[in-house]
Amino acid sequence: VHPLWQSPLTIPGGTRQSPINIQWRDSVYDPFLKPLKISYDPTTCLHIWNNGYSFLVEFDDSTDRSIIGGGPLENQYRLKQFHFHWGAINDWGSEHTVDSKFYPAELHLVHWNAVEYPSFEEAVMEGNGLAVIGVFLKLGARHEGLQTLVDALPAVRHK
Repeated sequence: VHPLWQSPLTIPGGTRQSPINIQWRDSVYDPFLKPLKISYDPTTCLHIWNNGYSFLVEFDDSTDRSIIGGGPLENQYRLKQFHFHWGAINDWGSEHTVDSKFYPAELHLVHWNAVEYPSFEEAVMEGNGLAVIGVFLKLGARHEGLQTLVDALPAVRHK
């Protein structure tokens, strides 16, 4: 059990809630699943900000310049923001797990269904409103793409 989800008051309900433990032996390959298409325009990046418990990088989502589609998605989804989950120690930090194993951190790229909904705020309330890509991160060599982001973090040290 994730250290942040041990209280009965914090355990979410429903069948499509975070966090989840992805069990490798129960995973089924779907040969009919189309590839996920990711098309991001870096110029849609607006700003980075500290919300008091994490930091978010927000994007201009007024047009279809940064989108995902394909895979299991019936519509295109616009990139709204990305954020990270991490822990106080390197042994755990990811929100989700694989076979009960935590990763040091997890990146979430949050997209919304602009085909069906007029705004992110309305899409959040619906079952098909959001599509989040989760990426497990592990410790390793310096990564130039992430280093650009790390270099910007001192500017948002405080909420």
